[in-house]
Amino acid sequence: MRSWAAAEGLPYPLGVSWCADEDAYNFALYSKHATVVRLLLFADDDLEAPRIEVALDPLTNKSGRVWHCRVARSAVGACRYYGYRVDGPEPVGPFEAHAFHPEKLLLDPYARCIAFPRAFARAAALDELPNFGKAPLGMIEACETTFDWGADRRPRHEADAVIYELHVRGFTQHASSGASQDARGTFAGVIEKLPYLRELGVNVVELMPVFQFDPQAPDFWGYMPISFFAPHRGYAVPGSSPIDSFRAMVSALHDADIEVVLDVVYNHTGEGGEGGPIYSFKGVDNSTYYLMNGLRYADFTGTGNSIHANNRYVRKMILDSMRYWVREMRVDGFRFDLASVFGRNTDGSINFGDPPIFGDITSDPAFDRTRMIAEPWDAAGMYELGRAFPGITWLQWNSRFRDDVRRFVRGDDGMLGALMQRIYGSDDLFPDDVIDAYHAYQSVNHVTSHDGFTLYDLVSYERKRNAANGHDNRDGSDANWSANCGWEGDVDVPAHVTALRERQAKNLIAVLLLSNGTPMLRAGDEFLHTQGGNNNPYNQDNETGWLDWRRRDAWPGYWRFVQQMIAFRKQHPSLSRSRFWREDVRWFGARGVVDLSSRAFAFLLRGGSQGDADLYVMINGGPDAIPFVLQDPDDHWRVVVDTSRRSPDDIDPQGRQLLARPSYVVEGRSVVVLVR
Repeated sequence: MRSWAAAEGLPYPLGVSWCADEDAYNFALYSKHATVVRLLLFADDDLEAPRIEVALDPLTNKSGRVWHCRVARSAVGACRYYGYRVDGPEPVGPFEAHAFHPEKLLLDPYARCIAFPRAFARAAALDELPNFGKAPLGMIEACETTFDWGADRRPRHEADAVIYELHVRGFTQHASSGASQDARGTFAGVIEKLPYLRELGVNVVELMPVFQFDPQAPDFWGYMPISFFAPHRGYAVPGSSPIDSFRAMVSALHDADIEVVLDVVYNHTGEGGEGGPIYSFKGVDNSTYYLMNGLRYADFTGTGNSIHANNRYVRKMILDSMRYWVREMRVDGFRFDLASVFGRNTDGSINFGDPPIFGDITSDPAFDRTRMIAEPWDAAGMYELGRAFPGITWLQWNSRFRDDVRRFVRGDDGMLGALMQRIYGSDDLFPDDVIDAYHAYQSVNHVTSHDGFTLYDLVSYERKRNAANGHDNRDGSDANWSANCGWEGDVDVPAHVTALRERQAKNLIAVLLLSNGTPMLRAGDEFLHTQGGNNNPYNQDNETGWLDWRRRDAWPGYWRFVQQMIAFRKQHPSLSRSRFWREDVRWFGARGVVDLSSRAFAFLLRGGSQGDADLYVMINGGPDAIPFVLQDPDDHWRVVVDTSRRSPDDIDPQGRQLLARPSYVVEGRSVVVLVR
């Protein structure tokens, strides 16, 4: 007797799946409002005319909101690609703001691998005409991929965690990267740079978006995805499988004891707003997938649309995607772009209580050991840093740390108290009282990220230079808290300005790595990569966006300082604790009590409770040298760091200089660290 499933297909799992016992494929597509759904299969010899077209009968091929069918392998034959045509009613309001275009060939939102015909054209997704032969297609065989993970072990770093944010293409695309020709700008290129990552000492790689995005859109960064399941084809060596290429990279990173965190964009898609391309979600079920404002797209992301995470089927899609990347691709965590969009209700208002997606994620055992990191704001004014963010146990990008550290180091008045709080772990934002019980490590401390100036540009430019982006220099933030050290830009820079820039960069790195919390570096900052003052190169797939590895040779002393500071942090677990320092830390001024109106202070961090040495840190943010009097003097203090010194004397891991007297002159704009 033939089963119902064999005859009609099943509504789960969504996407295409292989049914080995029946030698058949199951296709399932969610669309609440569709009235007509057709499945089209294509072979390599003709990606314009389908070889097979299956009209789904709602009386036999629909269960609830899901359309489904079963197709035998013998019927599929040489077909390797698939897509859908979907039709439905005209739009009638915000809850039925339909955008059905039956003339369009649509991508399955659950497609795990995406192929682009040679004639692929973004323009074909922008008009009202058929796009056959020009539209992206899902690959049927992707549901059958296997990969030998061997003895893969998922790393898990705690006190020693140092996050390194990188862009897959930008990391190795430049010829100076040393990656082989075919591997440049790909997952394979990351593998080839593993010896470098290990030498530097980072152990959590945060990959900027790797979901498939439109290869013809002005989107170098990848923040405009057209799929939440498929790895970006452009990051695979030509001719290789994007899925297996990604898995090979993850496996290699794990072998090197490096965690893999994905920067995920679940808050919007690359389909934009009105007039944007129709690739998938719009044509499949527009009012389900997107937040609408009448018949217009609600835009809380600055990209033209916002995902409707308050809808249970959209939440299911997001969690299905997360499970896929954790279980099948073995990633170790996620960094959620504009995570506050998840808290938007259907009408766009803010859910200040318990947005359902956070409960869904928390209650799913698949994510029990998955590192969750939030960018706790959106592009429409919702700012939830700290206890305001609904993901109570998530880590959060701490923009207050970034801004307060920048302002102190550049010399702003009145920032000493704020800097002390950031170094301590930002307990004002992440309180550890009996009700909240936050951890210090939940603060992801950073002074730079892909958003904004590089570290070098932060000490070299006071004005952004974004004209190349095509927006008349209006894009990108104007609140950079940067200082050019007395000379704007990077042309004909006097030697004394260059020296000050290097010192200020070292100060920023030192404060970052001496602070309680989880530190994050932006790739290239360890060798003072520059973007020429461009603080928003989202569309710069060129030398502006690619790391120029020659900078490492140009700044060898600075690179050594960063590497040694990372090693120093790892050697001293007292710095990065699960909890706040509390009674183990004492704060001082240069000669006694802290003067909050000054730019100089010190702190003593006792390490005995952590099985660690004691640290005495002196920070002088002013321009003039200041004699510091140690408030806990003895004969065992050794000088380990002094950012005013030239390399290699700026950091001495062995601490060979024993302090001869209970005082130390800290030069202007310098950080000094003693150990005993």
